Amino acid sequence: MKPRPTGRWFVQGQARPGRPKLFCFPHGGGSAAEFVRWSRQLPSVELSAVQLPGRGSRLSEPVLSTMDEVVAAVVEVMPTTAPYTVFGHSLGALVAYEVVRELRRTGRRLPDRLIVSGFPAPSTQRTEPPVHGLPDDELIAEVATRHGGLPGEILTDPELKAMVARYLRADYQVLETYEWRPEEPLPVPLTVFGGRDDSIGEDELRAWQEHVTEAVTVRQFPGDHFYFRENPAVVLRALAAVVRTTAVADRAA
Repeated sequence: MKPRPTGRWFVQGQARPGRPKLFCFPHGGGSAAEFVRWSRQLPSVELSAVQLPGRGSRLSEPVLSTMDEVVAAVVEVMPTTAPYTVFGHSLGALVAYEVVRELRRTGRRLPDRLIVSGFPAPSTQRTEPPVHGLPDDELIAEVATRHGGLPGEILTDPELKAMVARYLRADYQVLETYEWRPEEPLPVPLTVFGGRDDSIGEDELRAWQEHVTEAVTVRQFPGDHFYFRENPAVVLRALAAVVRTTAVADRAA
């Protein structure tokens, strides 16, 4: 079954009415497609993934290049009337966190759990030099060096390279111009995933504790920054278990 667009902003996997809802926020340079494919291996949830403009089915649209723009646009259309869990990887973790904060500011229903992956606590000061101003070739090479995950054909196809550089640049501008603004910690349970071989260590993952009032659970998997590509079955079982346990706890509350 092909994924079904939910408006422009969300792409939904297989419809499963009554199952716990999971919203996924892709990493920098990523698109909804990779995460929607998880739906086949997560029959216990109804999964939707955020599709930012400038990629996938929205390739012709102008990209967004600031966190405020991204958050405002997502919050405007995000369905929050039913219980749900939010997952974000890398830049997607930061976006998910800021979306939840904006949902609180606007009095909307908060997720039953926030799951962040492969990203240090938002208050952590960045030390890597900015890359969003680099020429296309240098930008792509630097991103590949830092995190990997870029298919080799990108480097040999000029049109593909230009397309990918366009939304990579926008995503890294979102990240590199982001400024964390102190607020009260979120009253949301938090789970943190990461790869054992990622440059982001366990201490940086555990530092998320200062951003929520609930206890934080940290779990690291074999692999690097994109650990879920190396061990998808193990990771998706863990993800399903977190969503399922959260849903049970919500019904019991």
